Amino acid sequence: MKYLIVVPDGAGDNPIKELNGKTPLEVADIPCINGLAARGEVGTCRTVPEGISPGSDSANLSVMGYDPRVYLTGRSSLEAASIGIDMKDTDISFRVNLITLEPVESGNYDDYLIRDHSAGDITTEEADQLLECIKNEFSKENIHFYTGTQYRHCMIINNGDVECSFTPPHDVLDRRAGDYLPKGRDSRFFIDMMKKSYELLNDHPVNKARAERGLNRANSIWIWGQGTKPNLPDFNKKYGVEGSVISAVDLIKGIGIFAGLEVIEVEGATGNINTNFEGKAQAAVDAYKRGKNFVYLHMEGTDECSHQGDLEGKIRCAGYIDQRAVKPVIEYLKESGERFRVLVVPDHRTPLSIRTHSSDPVCYMIYDSGDEKNYDPDRKFNEKSAYASGIHFEDGHEMTDHFFGK
Repeated sequence: MKYLIVVPDGAGDNPIKELNGKTPLEVADIPCINGLAARGEVGTCRTVPEGISPGSDSANLSVMGYDPRVYLTGRSSLEAASIGIDMKDTDISFRVNLITLEPVESGNYDDYLIRDHSAGDITTEEADQLLECIKNEFSKENIHFYTGTQYRHCMIINNGDVECSFTPPHDVLDRRAGDYLPKGRDSRFFIDMMKKSYELLNDHPVNKARAERGLNRANSIWIWGQGTKPNLPDFNKKYGVEGSVISAVDLIKGIGIFAGLEVIEVEGATGNINTNFEGKAQAAVDAYKRGKNFVYLHMEGTDECSHQGDLEGKIRCAGYIDQRAVKPVIEYLKESGERFRVLVVPDHRTPLSIRTHSSDPVCYMIYDSGDEKNYDPDRKFNEKSAYASGIHFEDGHEMTDHFFGK
């Protein structure tokens, strides 16, 4: 038996007026996934438990079969593992975004507007140059910065003791920065660093060049996602598989590392709508050919489109995922002649109306080539069809247990 989990990140949404009350998944051209759903099972599941922030960390842990209430120790520590940081139990990690702030007439950082949490999908090469300035200014014996991917980077405080609350920048787009700066006993340390970063980065040659090309400046760091080293049970032993993770996102790679899964790097995988879909599909096929029997195929583009408020892009990206990534893998699995199961599920909803994550249940689709259901063309991978089925898992990790037959 071969297994495939496909995660179109943030693809779940709410009914949208411009779509005549339909969701993006209802109007997206996804014939491959819907074809599987017509002979499979559809339903809903809650991937983010009540009381836990609806982040990709908690949601993807859930989809991977880990209860976030037990295993979530913070997002940035998962990303740190992907970057190659060997965290100690006494270390504290933080996500460091390169963001775009829009200055206002007052000239006061607090009044600047948070325009873009990803600085226009800045390249990793550009980001590395900017982060070098941050390292030179703020690194100390116990404070270290590490370049991640594109706008996503990491800070480690050795032997840390931090009392502070942080806000993800993608949750507060177009809002006043000062209302969402760190709060708590140690907040001044982080706030001073963020404000000083604007002075360092705004007129950096990288940003001047970006501005000349009409691109957003990466003119401030934004610190959030505090975490400590997690301890996840081995995924392969838990489900009796040998598996791989394919993603452009450090967070997902980090979960894979801590879960004992092989992490596959794909050239041109960007984490947005312009990712290398075909390369990811081929990497999945190659993993099966090498003897793996499980692949976790994660696609970030639908989530990024949601954060950017790009309805057309979100719909188009769902189609790309279906035709350019999922379809080639399904064709290979069918041709292999071996029984296989497929689970397609967003880690969370990212409604375009709010441009951030929500805790509402998501739809899922499970297909088993050895246990096909009677064909029903109305059974599709979208919210309307999933709710109509009446099948619901209140805990996402139980849906994953169900998928693996546990």
